[in-house]
Amino acid sequence: MPESLIMGLTIFVLSMFAGFEVITKVPPTLHTPLMSGANAISGIAIIGALLVTGGENQTLNIILGVIAVIFATINVVGGFLVTDRMLNMFKKKDEK
Repeated sequence: MPESLIMGLTIFVLSMFAGFEVITKVPPTLHTPLMSGANAISGIAIIGALLVTGGENQTLNIILGVIAVIFATINVVGGFLVTDRMLNMFKKKDEK
């Protein structure tokens, strides 16, 4: 195995563990505001996934890049929908 692949997999696994620990420590009352703020990070992930997809024309890069773009896009859209729903909760309701 190439050394860069082993290093990439190691970073990926370590980031999974770190992400799991961070997410499980967030109380439910803070989840929605943090989720709306994380949309910028997912936007950066989309850009990175597009760079991976369009870089070297290897089948594995293209497949992983497309999967990353799909998941990051779902995360961004879902985050904006949750944020919009949360903000609508604070609007005054018309009494008609």
